[in-house]
Amino acid sequence: MRKLIIPVVVIFIALLLMSMFVVKEGERGIVVRFGRILKDNNTEVARIYEPGLHFKVPVFDRVHDLDARIQTMDDQADRFLTAEKKDVIIDTYVKWRIKDFGKYYLATGGGNTSTAESLLKRKVVDSLRAEIGAKEIKQIVSGEDSISTPTTSSDIAQTKAAKAALAVIEGVVPVKKVEGQRDQIMADVLEETRESAKDLGIEVVDFRIKKINLPDEISESIYRRMRAERESVARSYRSQGRQRAEELRARSELEVATVLANAKRKAQVVRGDADAKAAEIYAKAYNQDPEFYSFWRSLKAYETSFNSKNDILVIDPNNEFFKYMNHSELSAK
Repeated sequence: MRKLIIPVVVIFIALLLMSMFVVKEGERGIVVRFGRILKDNNTEVARIYEPGLHFKVPVFDRVHDLDARIQTMDDQADRFLTAEKKDVIIDTYVKWRIKDFGKYYLATGGGNTSTAESLLKRKVVDSLRAEIGAKEIKQIVSGEDSISTPTTSSDIAQTKAAKAALAVIEGVVPVKKVEGQRDQIMADVLEETRESAKDLGIEVVDFRIKKINLPDEISESIYRRMRAERESVARSYRSQGRQRAEELRARSELEVATVLANAKRKAQVVRGDADAKAAEIYAKAYNQDPEFYSFWRSLKAYETSFNSKNDILVIDPNNEFFKYMNHSELSAK
């Protein structure tokens, strides 16, 4: 009898240990018996075991631990086609967790996380592809707020130099509004994915677009077009500047010509007045003593004519020009 007690005790302890299982914090447990998930009494809802110590039927029950925490699905970026038939590469991530553990276990083939993320990614990509296919690139890359080009060029200036240049070249820039729908796209994809992921027993907590890139084969063409647009704007500013400069130059030249003409006119008036005054003085002097005036004018003429020793004058000595010289010789004799 004693020999039987020991094996019985050993078997009892082994069965007791086999019947106990522990669910860790952050996890939930489900029990499968004969290939079927144990349900709560009189319900179709799977029995979920919370963290702690629990018991099962040895040998026949198998426990599967499922992660109940929020998980992140951050896979490689995918290529999508926009409404303009242009490719974009979009990198996204999804935050999800298990909502219905029984449904999740059956849908993923035994609670396989890789299978769950593969199925969830297919739903997310399909929903995102439908949203991207109905939008243009400028709507996808822009945020919630609409972006509009300033109505005047002075609104664009960010530096003192730009403001100084634009103060001379003041023009009107056409308004171009862009309706940003990136936030709306994320909200729509999140709502659609939440609804479709219920079949997997998954609750989608959040969906975000991390990065939007253009494929390498079209990036260069986009950059060339952007450069051409900026160069066109720069040429427009330069032409406006040249036009304004020509206007300022013409206006300044007109002002200079006006000032010079007025100065010349005033100078001519002053010179005429001076000449008239001088002539009046000469006339008065001549009237007072005509002989002395004639003599003085002759001396000035001699001084001007014989200013240099190299001057040679061929003229008749009896000419009127030497009148006073001849008289002086006669007087000396």
